Amino acid sequence: MKKILFITGTRADYGKIKSLIQGIEESKDMEAYVFVSGMHLLDTYGSTYREVLKDGYKNVYVAYGLINSGNMSYDLGDVVCQLTGYVQNIRPDMIVIHGDRIDALAGAMVGALNNIRVAHIEGGELSGTIDESIRHAISKFAHVHFVCNEEAKRRLMQLGESEHQIYVIGSPDIDIMLSSHLPTFEEARERYEIPFEKYGILMYHPVTTEYEIIGKHVEELVNAVKESGRNYIVIYPNNDLGSEVILNAYRTLEDETRYRLYPSTRFEYFLTLLKNADFMIGNSSAGVRETSIYGIPAIDVGTRQKGRYSTEYSQNIQHVSEDKDEILQAIEHIEDFRKQGALFGKGNSTKQFLEIVHDKNIWEHGIQKVFIDRWG
Repeated sequence: MKKILFITGTRADYGKIKSLIQGIEESKDMEAYVFVSGMHLLDTYGSTYREVLKDGYKNVYVAYGLINSGNMSYDLGDVVCQLTGYVQNIRPDMIVIHGDRIDALAGAMVGALNNIRVAHIEGGELSGTIDESIRHAISKFAHVHFVCNEEAKRRLMQLGESEHQIYVIGSPDIDIMLSSHLPTFEEARERYEIPFEKYGILMYHPVTTEYEIIGKHVEELVNAVKESGRNYIVIYPNNDLGSEVILNAYRTLEDETRYRLYPSTRFEYFLTLLKNADFMIGNSSAGVRETSIYGIPAIDVGTRQKGRYSTEYSQNIQHVSEDKDEILQAIEHIEDFRKQGALFGKGNSTKQFLEIVHDKNIWEHGIQKVFIDRWG
């Protein structure tokens, strides 16, 4: 029986891979293991490791002893050490990682250095800031790639990856997004004690390469939100360098009845809240992906998602800089952008993933990587 180890470090990546974990968990000839680290362990962000435990997987390891210093290089080294010990104990046949966070990078490094097959979900995409460098580095460690679209596949081929090891399956979270089993709007409002029915969702993450001006940027954004006169659900940023600056700005909203602030929300409930929102604003990837699928207007603020979408296909998105007046103008025009954008899959990513990992061909392909030089 093959052991498949999934690594999750944030509320976001868990939402992306949850359906895959469940699929392996239900498999008769494979065992799912889950390594939980990173933001999941932080009280500030809601201690979301509890949500993973509640889902009842048989084999879950919570890396309680991690430092979470806020310094990415320290934290990377710490995850590598803990994960190495766990991997040596369970000896997985494959490590599955998602995206562009340091927990995923740790998983790719530990897998490659221990001759364990590494599968990367959503490689070949543009992320912005240091995240993009991390994503492409992970792809070079990975042996198997599960990507969202042909464009991502093309980028991986430009990086010298084997076309035979790249599988276009769409984004796994779409399986959940298009599910008929999401909570109702009333259930979501009750769970999070939301008093209003009309609202925007604000999610804004630090751009680490712009650390010196994050304070000015978030000030412009928060002032625009205040002046808009609308209700907002505000979800904390990730814990990258600069997150405390954003949280300090958010604290000026805490005593206002028009805002509800949350360290985190459970993924299924977040989707329901997004599906019923007037619009989304900030620089989260949810604003350029999930909003497009639901046809929710989105205001993409700043440079973080630069290059990740095309307004030709994502016609629900307005791009603005961190300028209060520009943001306010975009808010005024949100109804002009209530359009469904390009899909990143058809809601059958989990089915495709399971078929591929159960196919003997994926296991017969060696893990010695060779750079495919297509232009040399």
